[in-house]
Amino acid sequence: MHRSDVRAQVPDSEVILIAVAAAKYFHNHHERAVCILRENGYLSGWIDVKRFNRRLHKLADWLAFIATTLGKLGLSGEVFVIDSLPVPVCRRVRARCCKKVLGRDYCGYCAAKKEKFFGWRLHLICTPSGLPVNFHMEPAAFHDLTPLHELAVVLPPGARLFGDKAYNCAADEASILAETEVRLIPARRANMQPHEWFLDEIELREYRHTIETVNSQCEKMGLERLYARTNGGFELKALASIIAWPVRT
Repeated sequence: MHRSDVRAQVPDSEVILIAVAAAKYFHNHHERAVCILRENGYLSGWIDVKRFNRRLHKLADWLAFIATTLGKLGLSGEVFVIDSLPVPVCRRVRARCCKKVLGRDYCGYCAAKKEKFFGWRLHLICTPSGLPVNFHMEPAAFHDLTPLHELAVVLPPGARLFGDKAYNCAADEASILAETEVRLIPARRANMQPHEWFLDEIELREYRHTIETVNSQCEKMGLERLYARTNGGFELKALASIIAWPVRT
């Protein structure tokens, strides 16, 4: 059982709550969230922004644990949707000056927006209701298929995993089916043969809008405009955003 320091005026649970509230309602702006929640009496005691940041970094493992635990709640279904979205570290013109990440591995391209970006790519598996069940962050230049096996291994046997055209690969479809009994069903390209089972095409049209809605929510929450001085702080804000996604207003 986790216990907060007896000298702390604000318990650790409220520190995590501030981070999640900042992701949901304040575009991951921690200083603004701390001030508003504190001045309006939502916290049990006093805490300033510097102390909040130090304590939040110490609770990084708990943020990851909460995000993973929430994902396990949605693993009982049979239908899941996978997609990736850009998480830039800085503007591309400033990539050479960036000290958080370096190299061409972090120079990526977003086909949906037809633009280049510098940073990370968040790979996400969701339920049809929009609950994130598994996630992974890779350098932006890595292909969408890179973390696919690692993400799909947690899904229940017999599940169907729908994706966009980036996930077309006969070898990966066969290996995932053999290893995990999960059927990967990506949208076929125009020059490819359609799926043998006609219901796959119908379900693709039905469930693909789910991940697009989640991506739109992330953009509104500011996930594509995160600011952090360190990679640890960047990861904390990404985890808080994943926890905040299932929260409905």
